[in-house]
Amino acid sequence: MSEKPVSITTSGCWRGAAMCLPALPGTVVFGAVFGTVAAQKGLTILETVLINSFVFAGASQFVAMEVYKDPVTWAVLLAMVGVTAAVNMRMLLIGASLRPWLGQVPASRTYPSLFFLTDLNWLIALREYDKGERDWGIYLGSGLFMWVTWSVSVVPGYFLGSLVSDPQKWGLDIVMPAFFVALLVPLWQGRRQTISWGLAGVVAVLTWQAFGGYWGILTGAIIGAFAGAYLDD
Repeated sequence: MSEKPVSITTSGCWRGAAMCLPALPGTVVFGAVFGTVAAQKGLTILETVLINSFVFAGASQFVAMEVYKDPVTWAVLLAMVGVTAAVNMRMLLIGASLRPWLGQVPASRTYPSLFFLTDLNWLIALREYDKGERDWGIYLGSGLFMWVTWSVSVVPGYFLGSLVSDPQKWGLDIVMPAFFVALLVPLWQGRRQTISWGLAGVVAVLTWQAFGGYWGILTGAIIGAFAGAYLDD
């Protein structure tokens, strides 16, 4: 039986966007929290929106804001770039895992679309691909939806930061992790996933306890990827 050809449709993009709706509350809240942090650091609303939209890097934006100082010197700039790159190093592995799907798409479309790659739409795309889906609008639509949501959500946070400065108070900090867990369940196929996911989680927690911050994202991703690559099903 021949492989279903890869395509992209408007309906696929809309379906991808719709799949992100359960994560909307958590995304809006944490985007708003970044707006609050940026306001506290003295950034203008224009600077905040531009950073949020063009960096589009979630957790690493918060790490970069911890390093940020005014005025911005070359040392501060390099430190911000460095921590952003370190936390997002996992995207190299995540992006590579999409090659079976996006590798069939012309490079002129693939590489620009990778700007919209996030943990969330990666999980959605991987799950749908495993189901036999070949409309990569699923990936693009979900990524565009997350980018627009993330870009807009900083505005209320910038001006009304006190209302969302403590997401834990409302239990909103659990929305995104719960959604990720729900997406992971259909991807489980046996021993390889059990061991690699387990090792990634243990290493991430140990790294967090030892060093704090967001380094656990990077170490967990690397260990999980290596374990998955060398284990047999």
